[in-house]
Amino acid sequence: FHLALIQLHVSAVKSDNLQRACGLVREASAKGAKVVALPECFNSPYGTQYFKDYAEKIPGESTQKLSEVAKECSIYLVGGRSIPEEDGGKLYNTCTVFGPDGAMLAKHRKVHLFDINVPGKIQFKESETLSPGNSLSMFDTPYCKVGLGICYDIRFAEMAQIYGQEGCQLLIYPGAFNLTTGPAHWELLQRGRAVDNQVYVATVSPARDEKASYVAWGHSTVVNPWGEVIAKAGAEETVIYTNIDLKKLAEIREQIPILSQKRCDLYGIEMKK
Repeated sequence: FHLALIQLHVSAVKSDNLQRACGLVREASAKGAKVVALPECFNSPYGTQYFKDYAEKIPGESTQKLSEVAKECSIYLVGGRSIPEEDGGKLYNTCTVFGPDGAMLAKHRKVHLFDINVPGKIQFKESETLSPGNSLSMFDTPYCKVGLGICYDIRFAEMAQIYGQEGCQLLIYPGAFNLTTGPAHWELLQRGRAVDNQVYVATVSPARDEKASYVAWGHSTVVNPWGEVIAKAGAEETVIYTNIDLKKLAEIREQIPILSQKRCDLYGIEMKK
């Protein structure tokens, strides 16, 4: 099936972001994409100073637009971190997924908050305003099962391994790495998660805006289960397309059967229920 990743240029005007995002979703659908993904924080600037002002409840304005365009185009739409979600007085970094009938299939709250300090380069602390999610998120399509993470979640290999164990063949991470972590780790982490679990890994970033307070790396990417980069954007606003070949995935797993060779008598990772 065909996958499209929308690397959107995000402005400070929510309505403009929503309108452009929906327009690009329609464009991707017209070109044959069956699963379309938007970037992390696609409807607001990224930064702890923005989250409260742009926060919405779910369902709300942004998710209603996503539901409508998913139904209109009859696609599976991964809504990036569509919004900072407000719920019960707390804010969450939340990704919603809608099916071809417009129904919400999944709501993933970012599990691992981005609290880092690289002296002289970048300091950021999402936990100043956001609360972490407490569950992993998967959804089914007629093509394959898909696992969800948001940005910093990709650094935690256990999460991806559980998704693999649960039958996911594609992992999608809306994310916004920066100009320090992006060149160092963005592609490396994707290739590692893909090879470790013999899955496709897709990451979808906002386009780079050099004038923003937080400058995203861009370079939305798709990696196949062999660890090869099969689609990659630059820094500008664009839509990238690729074919997710599940036959190739099956062949790789047959050739190097690591999933059946794990020593579960010696080690294991499990999802807490």
